[in-house]
Amino acid sequence: MPEDSRFERDPDELVPEPSGIPDGWTVEAPDPSDRSDVDRLTALLRAHERHGRGWAGSGVDDVLVEVSERGLRTRENVVVRDETGEIRAWGSVHDRAGGRMLFVHVVERDLPDEVADACSEVLFEWAVGQARAVGAARGLEVQQIDTGAFADDDRQHRWLEGAGFTCVRTWHQQTRPVDPGEVGLVPDPADWEQRGVRFRRVRRAGDGMPDDGDLREVHDVLEEAFKDHFNSQEETFDEFLHRLREDPGHRWDHWWLAELEGDLDEDGRPRAVGALLGTVSESAQGPDGSYVSYIGVRSAARGRGVAKGLLRTIIADAAARGRDRVGLEVDADSPTGAAGLYSSLGWETKYVTESWHRDVRVD
Repeated sequence: MPEDSRFERDPDELVPEPSGIPDGWTVEAPDPSDRSDVDRLTALLRAHERHGRGWAGSGVDDVLVEVSERGLRTRENVVVRDETGEIRAWGSVHDRAGGRMLFVHVVERDLPDEVADACSEVLFEWAVGQARAVGAARGLEVQQIDTGAFADDDRQHRWLEGAGFTCVRTWHQQTRPVDPGEVGLVPDPADWEQRGVRFRRVRRAGDGMPDDGDLREVHDVLEEAFKDHFNSQEETFDEFLHRLREDPGHRWDHWWLAELEGDLDEDGRPRAVGALLGTVSESAQGPDGSYVSYIGVRSAARGRGVAKGLLRTIIADAAARGRDRVGLEVDADSPTGAAGLYSSLGWETKYVTESWHRDVRVD
């Protein structure tokens, strides 16, 4: 276990006497080196997605982000196994930022109701214990558990309400088709200018890795742009980079900065006022897509077409790569007018998700 993990490794410390699950069933950590465990977790996650939104999108790489040894720097996992060793339920927690712990909660769809309910209770009991552990390690009095649900998943809603969670936000998961002709939407996705704003990819250093100064600009822009947004929690530069690089779709050449001409910082560098972080959405059935993981604009530069320019850039980049879509997530209650911008550029809602929170007192 990495030394800097704040979680409790042993499930027996948090769920010493699991109640309700059948005789012979056990609660333990999954084995990321066992391919059968990874395949089983992938199947459970995909079935969860199919029930909640109609299709599955996750794959083995998405599961490995949660359970691999590298992921355990900031994550911990638990599973419920039946008497044959088959995994029937899976919980994963992620120390996302100070005061915010993400929680994945997946229970097999074909279990009898009373057994599924018992498995769910085990996962919640374990997650609450992990919240106390990570909150104590961070010196907090209250630790938030942040989990999600598909808008149409009534079973998940019932469990969350019963475990003391509250639905606090709704998110529209949107997509936009990309036409090959949109490759000319901007002069060059790598570097172009419009009305005093320059849009460019993050630079590469001599070793081929991204320029550290550019990465810090991206982090600073997003921290400032989102500081007043719903449930925003300050994230250190190292936490930010580690988390984004874990994404299976991560690519450095999908990160862009926007700069105002003539606006220089104390080091004489153009000041970054906007940033967009894109990823690859791989598909086994057809062309890949691009995804807008983050887009942010500093408040002083809003109203100058920065966000629209960044979005046009990733659309043109997707067209140049032969992709057929660009996806993103928008807060249904965002006060920034982002939903209107996305709609004007062709994005439409494909499905809806929710954020559910519970605050846990740290003993």
